[in-house]
Amino acid sequence: MSNKVQSVFALIRESIQGKEQDYTKITLKRGIVLLAIPMILEMIMESLFAVVDIFFVGKLGAHAIATVGLTEAILTLVYSVGVGVSMAGTAMVARRFGEKNYKRAGTVSFQLLLVGTVASIIMGVLGFVFAGKILHLMGAEEEVLRTGTAYTEIIFAGNTAIMLLFLINGVFRGAGQPHLAMKALWISNGLNIILDPLLIFGLGSFEGFGLVGAAWATTLGRSVGVCYQLYHLFNGHHRLVITRRNLKVRWATLWKIINISAGGMGQFLIDSAAWIVLTRFASVFGSASVAGYTIAFRVLLFSLMPAWGLSAAAATLVGQNLGAGKFYRAELSTYLTARYNFIFLAVVTLLYLLFADLLISVFTQDQEVVVVAAKGLKITALGYIFYAVGMVMVQAFNGAGDTKTPAYINVGVFWLLEIPLAYLLAIFLDMETTGIFITIAFCHSLHALIALWFFRKGRWKRAVA
Repeated sequence: MSNKVQSVFALIRESIQGKEQDYTKITLKRGIVLLAIPMILEMIMESLFAVVDIFFVGKLGAHAIATVGLTEAILTLVYSVGVGVSMAGTAMVARRFGEKNYKRAGTVSFQLLLVGTVASIIMGVLGFVFAGKILHLMGAEEEVLRTGTAYTEIIFAGNTAIMLLFLINGVFRGAGQPHLAMKALWISNGLNIILDPLLIFGLGSFEGFGLVGAAWATTLGRSVGVCYQLYHLFNGHHRLVITRRNLKVRWATLWKIINISAGGMGQFLIDSAAWIVLTRFASVFGSASVAGYTIAFRVLLFSLMPAWGLSAAAATLVGQNLGAGKFYRAELSTYLTARYNFIFLAVVTLLYLLFADLLISVFTQDQEVVVVAAKGLKITALGYIFYAVGMVMVQAFNGAGDTKTPAYINVGVFWLLEIPLAYLLAIFLDMETTGIFITIAFCHSLHALIALWFFRKGRWKRAVA
């Protein structure tokens, strides 16, 4: 084995083991690899969870798939808050690490836990109480309401685990410890994958719980992952640690978290609200259309999650280098990450165009669902090379603490353009789900170009985190 190959394997091993680095000093290529590999592995497991989950639920029929799809459309509101707060965590902890102020990083982390826990409890109670009404508002058919309400109740009741998993992983990434985020996801989602068939279909004399079993598998798996995260936040074995000195409410820090989180929440709430509307449009055409729409996006997420993992390296590098006052290095790290992401998603696009029908047939044998999902996969993937650049730009904004610029872009593209265009194509021009998929490919590509334009203006360098 050549020295070059050995050095590559050594770098991969180092990234997974998680030796702490100074990302304001090591070479950018090395920094991107060390951060990106565990982030990609983390996101692969997240996307694998989504695919495996829908694989098992798909065996229960189109109504079960529709339940999951409609529930997740609303659950993205919870994800939005969790991801929004985690953006604040990544930006603020990365800045403190760039400044070498590790004590303040611990204080910020504790305040983030307070915000995430309170927000998740409020949303969990509301979601549990109004689960049936939520499905009804989303256009669920009577059979979906009858069989799916319990699933939705359990998912919302356990949303604190979802929220904290997002939030703490954002903190780990900001601290340059993505290996801990990776391991938390592998533990939680690995357990979910094991529990899914057991709790859905049963084993031996145990008959299983059907669709409700999928909800319990998700909740239990993510809860164990959060326990792992909290252990590493408090055990004192890393630069990032929460000690007794950090266990105080810091109102100024809480306000800064809320301020930065507002833009992050806005980004995903705007995107999620648009997705909810598009899912509602799809439901007009029946459960088969919703099922095809749901499967297509589960498969798409399988490839986009690793891309998000790679682009997340830019957030850490930008945040830490801005904290160290190295503005050019922060900018260069973004462009270099975007180049790698472009190459990856260009390859994925080719694979989807060639093998979409084969991929979808793995998840369902319902030919009507296969046709909808395969067409959606091919159309949406046409915008992947634009997404590759756009998602890195957005992560760079967020890593700098400038979460509001991407939120404004989202309003313009996803609300003022995407929703009316989807209605025009899907319903008014009777293109059905094909019109929705065309709209998504076009609008996300436009979003990427606008984000690149704003990034090049450089105002993100003056953001305060």
